[in-house]
Amino acid sequence: MATDTRSSTAEEFLEQRVRYSIDFGGRLVVIENVPARVSKQTGEHLFSPETTARIHEIVRSGRPPARVVEADVYDYS
Repeated sequence: MATDTRSSTAEEFLEQRVRYSIDFGGRLVVIENVPARVSKQTGEHLFSPETTARIHEIVRSGRPPARVVEADVYDYS
């Protein structure tokens, strides 16, 4: 997860809401509508320290998810 460093490069970023996924205890967890700065050049997502802390709080909260989806899993080999 990239943390927002607000560097002074010429790269342009857009404020957007993105989908973030993480492996937590062997489970795939998806968080939707996460605020991020998204690079127009590379698509990289940058998250503020507050957003990063909130993501960790959500994942560890144990509260029921908003919805559950089924996902296909493939082995690369």
